[in-house]
Amino acid sequence: MTMNKKLIDLIAEGYNFSISDIVSIIENNSEADDNYLFCRADKIRRSVYGNKVYIRGLIEFSNCCKNDCLYCGLRCSNLNPKRYRLTEDEILECCLNGYKLGFKTFVLQSGEDLFFTDNMICSIIKRIKENFSGCAVTLSIGEKSEESYQKYYDAGADRYLLRHETACKNHYSKLHPDKMNFQSRIDCLKSLKKIGFQTGAGFMAGSPFQTSECLAKDLIFLKELNPEMVGIGPFIPQSDTPLGKYPKGSLRLTLVMIALTRLILPHALIPSTTALSTIHPTGRELGLKAGANVVMPNLSPLKYRKHYTLYDNKLSDGEESAQCLKQLEARVKNAGYEIVTHRGDFIA
Repeated sequence: MTMNKKLIDLIAEGYNFSISDIVSIIENNSEADDNYLFCRADKIRRSVYGNKVYIRGLIEFSNCCKNDCLYCGLRCSNLNPKRYRLTEDEILECCLNGYKLGFKTFVLQSGEDLFFTDNMICSIIKRIKENFSGCAVTLSIGEKSEESYQKYYDAGADRYLLRHETACKNHYSKLHPDKMNFQSRIDCLKSLKKIGFQTGAGFMAGSPFQTSECLAKDLIFLKELNPEMVGIGPFIPQSDTPLGKYPKGSLRLTLVMIALTRLILPHALIPSTTALSTIHPTGRELGLKAGANVVMPNLSPLKYRKHYTLYDNKLSDGEESAQCLKQLEARVKNAGYEIVTHRGDFIA
């Protein structure tokens, strides 16, 4: 057994790993060791969640954003996207379509759009809860005050996704404008945990200026935060941004980070992302085999999907579309897993 395989076993058993331990695994080029890592991660997720894959219906309800993040196609300085906002009734219509397909969780995602007040967000949450009994509501709408987060929770929201992006302050400053604050992002995640949300953090694998040490610090941060959800996808450049000419993150690096996250957070809900499917034809399946256990087909109105330009060539049709759920189920089954349609809450 190689040193890295022994290290993988130790991490899976709760070993208090160091930055150098993680760097050793990340920078290792052994296919055999990678496969060992993926198999160990899959074994752990099966021990907690079996072969179940939870589906969430993604509703991208606004592509307007006040922020100017250097990598994101929704950044306020980008004049190319056709901006849109769904009305409350349009959002409810998306939920109705998803409910008929069997979805029991709706993920409301947008840029940080100040048009939507707390009262508006709370009204949307309440209407979803009233109209679709037994369903969960996940929000992914950025940094807010603790008071706002409490209002959303009191209105009935169950989960909140807020990627920390990076646990390295210096790296964060290279991805965001000066007015955005690293500590503010961390404080928001702590507030969400404190309030009682099933909380999601996460990062991009292979983002510009990222080092192996940065990724190791991401895992240390995740272990300390202990979020219920972790979103990890490859960096994919968006051509209309300052970082649009940087290379995309690799499939292998993304899978390694998903697998390591599963080792240190055995109970986490980890999506196999659309970005993985964008960079590789079977990226979704490979993500599941590396320890992921969630997929999020798109429920947004077809006419708006192409305008949610987080990165170039973002998939929103085919198996990424909620309307093609049968095809997605078949592909997931062929990979050795089973899509289930209940809420799919975090198992403590």
